Amino acid sequence: MSQTTTTASAGAGTKPAAPHEPGEAPGMSHREVLTALSGLLMGMLVAILSSTVVSTSLPRIVSDLNGSQTSYTWVITATLLATTVSTPLWGKFSDLTNRKVLLQVALVLFVLASVAAGFSQNTATLITFRVFQGLGAGGLTALVQVVMSDIISPRERGRYMGYLGAVMSVGTIGGPLLGGVLTDSIGWRWNFFVGVPVGVAALIVIQRTLHLPPKPKKAVVVDYWGAGLIAGGVSLLLVWVSLGGKQFDWNSTTSWLMGVGAAVLLALAVVVEFRSKEPIIPLTLFKNRTFTFAVVASLSVGVAMFGTSVFLGQYMQLARGQSPTMAGILTLPMVLGLLISSMVAGALISKYGKWKPYMIVGSILLAAGLFLMSTIEYDTNFAIVSVFMAMMGLGIGMVMQNLVLVVQNSVDVSVVGAASSSVAFFRSLGGTIGVSVMGAVLGTKVSGYITDGLTDAGVDPSALGSGGSTSIPDLSTVPGPIRTIIESAYGQGVADVFLIAAPLAVITIVFVCLLPNVELGTKTGIQRAAASGDGAGAAGAGAAPDDDASAVEKGVAATAGLAPSVSSAPATTTDGVSTPAPTSPVDQGDDAREPSASASATASATATASTSGGRRHHAHATTGTGTIDTIIATGAAEVAGHPVSDDELAESPVFSSLVEEKDVAADR
Repeated sequence: MSQTTTTASAGAGTKPAAPHEPGEAPGMSHREVLTALSGLLMGMLVAILSSTVVSTSLPRIVSDLNGSQTSYTWVITATLLATTVSTPLWGKFSDLTNRKVLLQVALVLFVLASVAAGFSQNTATLITFRVFQGLGAGGLTALVQVVMSDIISPRERGRYMGYLGAVMSVGTIGGPLLGGVLTDSIGWRWNFFVGVPVGVAALIVIQRTLHLPPKPKKAVVVDYWGAGLIAGGVSLLLVWVSLGGKQFDWNSTTSWLMGVGAAVLLALAVVVEFRSKEPIIPLTLFKNRTFTFAVVASLSVGVAMFGTSVFLGQYMQLARGQSPTMAGILTLPMVLGLLISSMVAGALISKYGKWKPYMIVGSILLAAGLFLMSTIEYDTNFAIVSVFMAMMGLGIGMVMQNLVLVVQNSVDVSVVGAASSSVAFFRSLGGTIGVSVMGAVLGTKVSGYITDGLTDAGVDPSALGSGGSTSIPDLSTVPGPIRTIIESAYGQGVADVFLIAAPLAVITIVFVCLLPNVELGTKTGIQRAAASGDGAGAAGAGAAPDDDASAVEKGVAATAGLAPSVSSAPATTTDGVSTPAPTSPVDQGDDAREPSASASATASATATASTSGGRRHHAHATTGTGTIDTIIATGAAEVAGHPVSDDELAESPVFSSLVEEKDVAADR
């Protein structure tokens, strides 16, 4: 006598005949993930472009709108400020409410603000709408990575993070190039309009392809005090470092008031966050070594990423005499390095499951590239400069997005939004502060180099109008010998800036090496939520039902393939060898290595079929039908999130059809 037992595996409503890529959400094929991801990537692209595309055209924009140098500064600062401050807020809200809706709100806000900014008639209006652009961009920056964690497992997320890193690099480095081309060809207003069609397309694609299960209904507690204190403290800090040395002296009453005020507000924010039930930035996250080390590493990566995009443009234009458009083209080696490394490293991480070696190599490449860039001069062979830029790009591509990946892999699914956005927040914060400080250093260094150069050449420094001034000269109006002195000064000044950034990259190496080498998980955020008892994961990512459907109807799509499986009895071949019945897909969404308790219970209750003398002996009717009853009840309860009554089963066409199949099985 031989005996076989059919075992149900753990999960939440996958289709029995629809295999999926490892780590992808149940019901989503690799192609479906890429389709949904395309909308997210388009949203991220317009977010990055919003802050970079205007950098090369700002002089003309501010001039056409009759703005001042102060206006020039605030057009940039307003967006950076709004993006940085709002990022952790969006991330926290994504842990509390519907992420898809939040993502769409951020996109709509960004698109409307972009259109309004393009029609601005004065700098005050432009600055106002740039703030709203920044708010939308902050939402996109935070939410795209959080949604990716919902539909893709950490093990598979590496290659998709590579796509995201590539988009961010193209937007960061390629934005100034696009802005220069648009400004020179059809006008600066198209710097704001160019992202609108992409944003609208992203909105449509997200609506049609991204399906997330609804959040379990619960009271939402918003930490208004924490949000206000964090926003106020960070805003004051960024305004201080952005305007210090330009609008007011560092050692002035204004500077001291702003610095002390920012410190007080942030200290109060820490106190409030410790006491809040739902803190914007959960300080308990810092007990997690992976999160803490990733935050420190992100600060220096932000300086490298944002700083190089700003100062490389100045080097190309002021040290090498290139036009804005050509300056953007000449930075392509860095763009290509970042693009290639992020995609290749991501693919290798997904294939082999090893992430730390690539991040260590990337951090070393970044540090080496920054040190080498500190040796350049205004006449350094461009092929050599290209190699140095490519090294920096390769390093950033291997490190930047993978820091978010390892954090998402190590924190609880209930705070993945806050954790992901916090890493992005500190990266932006480090970049903004770093660019401001390095910009102040550059101005001081260049002024000194120009004064020394003119003096050595026997020329009165006042020939430039104000010898020690840090204002940017118009090289086309400067005589040849003096122009060479100015170009040399900017070449040396930019090199000094890279030398300042290089030690920060060494800090990145140290903290990347200290990151715990935790194995990447194979469950998506939705699957983890389901396994932890959070009802958000039950419906699956591929076909989420409407929020207003009944509890049982919400499980229709997820259990559509259940009936054929549970109605099949064990089959016996003519030679008397029995084969197990197809396993029930009720619990197949989770990692097969970790069967749930319900799966074990189902397995123990599964019907067994005995064979003897080439004939099949049916088990007792109560055993066979009882097993199917167990499967139906288990599946209904897990999908609905609560025990399901017979009346509720009868109202559902899917579950009622399962009952009919059960009767047929009993008749057999």
